[in-house]
Amino acid sequence: MALVPYEETALMGLQKFHKPLATFSFASHTIQIRQDWRQLGVAAVVWDAAVVLSTYLEMGAVELRGCSAVELGAGTGLVGIVAALLGAHVTITDRKVALEFLKSNVQANLPLHIQSKAVVKELTWGQNMESFSPGEFDLILGADIIYLEETFTDLLQTLEHLSSNQSVILLACRIRYERDNNFLAMLERQFTVSKVHYDPEKDVHIFKAQKRNQREGL
Repeated sequence: MALVPYEETALMGLQKFHKPLATFSFASHTIQIRQDWRQLGVAAVVWDAAVVLSTYLEMGAVELRGCSAVELGAGTGLVGIVAALLGAHVTITDRKVALEFLKSNVQANLPLHIQSKAVVKELTWGQNMESFSPGEFDLILGADIIYLEETFTDLLQTLEHLSSNQSVILLACRIRYERDNNFLAMLERQFTVSKVHYDPEKDVHIFKAQKRNQREGL
């Protein structure tokens, strides 16, 4: 999940995470994301995978207008914010301890007439699933949420619960370690998985997954 403490040594060469604001331009809006590494660690900084997935959404690869979407392990909420600006109704989720920080970024970056399209909600993978209807979402989004092996089973359970036969899952990540490939192998047991985008500059892949008993495509 997005809220995981990292050792300080892991931050070497990543001074951008110490900046209090990260500024982006998506969907004809300037988005200013507040960052707070010291308080919340990886949940409170913008990772490259979130930028690449936001760019992919802006490219129009999926139809977002009127779409029901959820972002898992949202952290700063960038992907969910961009999806809402592009017309989706988005539930932006993370663990309870990160919610106030997440809400502040969502509220600061969505115009008033769009704020009703974005709901910030608690979701710890594999838990409190009863607060979400099975197959509730058309689109499930995750940026850099595949990195802790002990969360893989819970993440898969969550993806299975939230997706219907028509749902599309988009996961953006770097393939850093063997465990990343292990997750993709686990995912392929339940879903049809394909790589739909690669950003060579940031070394980020986007994978599309759909339940196996459905036709391809949105």
